[in-house]
Amino acid sequence: MNVIDHVRDMAAAGLHSNVRILSSLLLTMSNNNPELFSPSQKYQLLVYHADALFHDKEYRNAGCKYRMALQQKKVLSKTSKVRPSTGGTASSLQSQSLPSEIEVKYKIAECYTILKLDRDAIAVLDGIPSRQRTPKINMMLANLYRKAGQERSAVTSYKEVLRQCPLALDAIIGLLSLSVKGAEVASMTMDVIQSIPNLDWLSVWIKAYAFIHAGDNLRAINTICSLEKKSLLRDNVDLLVSLADLYFRAGDTKNSILKFEQAQMLDPYLIKGMDVYGYLMAREGHLEDVEVLGGRLFNISDQHAEPWVISGCHSFYSKRYSRALYLGAKAIQLNSNSVQALLLKGAALRNMGRVQEAIIHFREAMRLAPCRLDCYEGLIDCYLASNGIREAMGMANNIYKTLGANAQTLTILATVCLEDPMTQEKAKTLLDKALAQRPDYIKAVVKKAELLSREQKYEEGIALLRHALANQSDCVLHRMLGDFLVAVNDYQEAMDQYSIALSLDPNDQKSLEGMQKMEKEESPTEATVEEDGDDMEGSGEDGDLEGSDSEAAQWADQEQWFGMQ
Repeated sequence: MNVIDHVRDMAAAGLHSNVRILSSLLLTMSNNNPELFSPSQKYQLLVYHADALFHDKEYRNAGCKYRMALQQKKVLSKTSKVRPSTGGTASSLQSQSLPSEIEVKYKIAECYTILKLDRDAIAVLDGIPSRQRTPKINMMLANLYRKAGQERSAVTSYKEVLRQCPLALDAIIGLLSLSVKGAEVASMTMDVIQSIPNLDWLSVWIKAYAFIHAGDNLRAINTICSLEKKSLLRDNVDLLVSLADLYFRAGDTKNSILKFEQAQMLDPYLIKGMDVYGYLMAREGHLEDVEVLGGRLFNISDQHAEPWVISGCHSFYSKRYSRALYLGAKAIQLNSNSVQALLLKGAALRNMGRVQEAIIHFREAMRLAPCRLDCYEGLIDCYLASNGIREAMGMANNIYKTLGANAQTLTILATVCLEDPMTQEKAKTLLDKALAQRPDYIKAVVKKAELLSREQKYEEGIALLRHALANQSDCVLHRMLGDFLVAVNDYQEAMDQYSIALSLDPNDQKSLEGMQKMEKEESPTEATVEEDGDDMEGSGEDGDLEGSDSEAAQWADQEQWFGMQ
């Protein structure tokens, strides 16, 4: 047993730090005396040393050593051709024990991928002949092709994965995301479904994800619910997270939160989907719960984007936009495909007045998630913020035509129409259609109430809001109802509605302002005293504002430091 065998055994035992030290010393000896080790032994040393560097997350150094190993392998191949045929059995056994050249190339591609050098990774894997590509090589290639926009090549690689591994479900999702028909994908798994017992659910699962990637949220929800009700798949965390995400996309916040909570109870260490859950909780005003959730996820892993996004949502809804921007940028640094991180950073940039930068982020989110309407809504908000009504109208019409006339697309189009005095009637018609489809859709109710407020149709607005609140409770709806009640001089109930709104979201400034305004109107004398008190406290409020500005400057400095602006 020679020293190379000891290095190999330590590598197999996972003693990476030991391998790194010993292989480094042996490589230096080899450089000083090239005759000390044979070409095959030097090749092995370079691979084992690179593996140890990869384990220590020194990816550039590891990639360099892997490439040196491939160069050494070329030297080895040339010398083996020159050698006579004698001793062929021994050399054959030796070559079988050497680290695989294909595996080394895969490792180089992994290094490039981690370093975000996707083109270089594709070039390395493309250099492997098709017949020698293993399923994991084809899977990596497919993901890289899809990210680069090479959809045809991605489809070919995903199909090759399924040919070798018919139950590779992530490859199935990849094909469906590239608009391959569900029936075609299902046909590739039919033999294994029929030959293995208790796999009859797989065809339904494929059908559900085909609906998801076609943007048909309601049929996807019904299909996953039918799966989830089956005794063998009941309480599956992945299905619950998918269902929660679908409810979110469909605008059903209540059921989305419910399913996320159910998944969390089943798996306390769950990370996937928690960024969306944190966003919903922050939007609903539960900032203390969001802060706890973010802290808990940081304890689980700070190397995932989700905890950073959750903390960013907490900052965003606390109106600390510069900090939200930094946290969103950090999340993108960890996962450039995180749609929620892109939306967070885009929203922070928009609210800081950096609209053109925000547009870039919303467009990237749209590219990654073409069926998520909140990506389009963010972009439309940017257009409206920069008075680009024509661009906003074009985008809204495109969504309407592409995804069909559902409550969400109708409301998006109506929102843009409300910005133009010439299209107010069209907005009203669109909102009526949206509410006819889904009377409980909060965004449609809010926009219709805004329109009625403009027209001073207060009684009609009160009736609309009461109907919407019959089966749900929402801070914005209660606050708007309070505003309408004030307009018809029903101050007592208006005060009640503001109180309910504040109980749902203690940070809702508009409800607080409405309540304070009513108190001043009811008690003019007290109002005068309060105004004097406000003047006296003005310096304190200014101090808070100055503090928030200094904090923004601090986070802006940090963004520059990390190079994330």
